[in-house]
Amino acid sequence: MTSITSIRNALATNLATISGLRTASTIPDNPMPPQAIVMLENVDYDNAFQNGLVTYQFRVSVLVARADERSAQDKLNTYASTGAGGIKTAIESDKTLGGNAFDVNVSTMTNIGTVSLGGDVAMLSADFIVTVYSN
Repeated sequence: MTSITSIRNALATNLATISGLRTASTIPDNPMPPQAIVMLENVDYDNAFQNGLVTYQFRVSVLVARADERSAQDKLNTYASTGAGGIKTAIESDKTLGGNAFDVNVSTMTNIGTVSLGGDVAMLSADFIVTVYSN
């Protein structure tokens, strides 16, 4: 049985292959952009006999500094791409997440917009929906 902590750490490890992107496998008190934060959304148990398949859904929130609107948007565009520097490419670079999964899939990027941290720090963010199949 694979632990959720192991999966979160493996997702953060894959994300750390993107040059310059900080990663967090838990929700940090003070995010430091650019940063990808791995958050568990839900767990679907009993997808196969004898608990042989569990489906985990994660949200990876990516925050970028908004000091310059154009460069912040360009950085998010790179993270949204399917090439080098893209979140999907990085996460799916090891489909077993270091032996912690049968498969991993990044299906959607959503919630693109501005977020405020601490009331006065504006950042651009986007969420990536990640499904992990494990036992």
